[in-house]
Amino acid sequence: MATLETFEHLYQRACERKGGPKKLALLLSKPLTPKKIEAIGDDRFLAEFSKKVFQSGFVWRVVRDKWPNFERAFFNFDIEKVILMPDEMLEKKAQDPSIIRNYNKVKTIRENALMIQTVKQDKGSFAKFVAQWPTHDIIGLWAYLKKHGARLGGNTGPYALRALGKDTFILSQDVVSYFAKRDVISGSASSKRSLTAMQNAFNDFHQQSNLSLQEISQIISYSVGDNHVQVE
Repeated sequence: MATLETFEHLYQRACERKGGPKKLALLLSKPLTPKKIEAIGDDRFLAEFSKKVFQSGFVWRVVRDKWPNFERAFFNFDIEKVILMPDEMLEKKAQDPSIIRNYNKVKTIRENALMIQTVKQDKGSFAKFVAQWPTHDIIGLWAYLKKHGARLGGNTGPYALRALGKDTFILSQDVVSYFAKRDVISGSASSKRSLTAMQNAFNDFHQQSNLSLQEISQIISYSVGDNHVQVE
């Protein structure tokens, strides 16, 4: 049976572990407003999706160091230009030592450009589509990216959304462990049942605190695990 604590109890434990409310506050980050997300170019969505695809299972620092080369190689992720890239060009790009030579991942750049273009034709812009997606069903946006995008399942899509400023929680090891220990979830954390249970818990914490999913997710992480700090 689920034993979900109150947000106040969760918050107080995080404060105790991190040295007090002021120090905890310094560790938290906030998402962008929907208006600011709408102002992001769709090319930046493609760039961030692509970056997270390449970082998945790879050393993130190496991808970051090479990223200016990716920008040059893929026309600064201009959606229309990327869509027009033929297979032969993608194959050639995948052999370029200035980026990361992985053809299967290179192909996702065009595939995700197509997803973004399809949404843009219906919604006006992909950024608007993401900005207007309700946070009380953020797992629905995760599911959309997984179904219609390429290699955006698991934590790849959520990490990209977080980097772009969309309010989302992250299934970090600490977050998953927190909900498992309280019997909110059992089995796979990525199952529809588990995702729904965690979304409901986050929605409940949001109602109690009026904080973003992002802040709540971080507070949960700071309330568990081995991240204690010494109180001065």
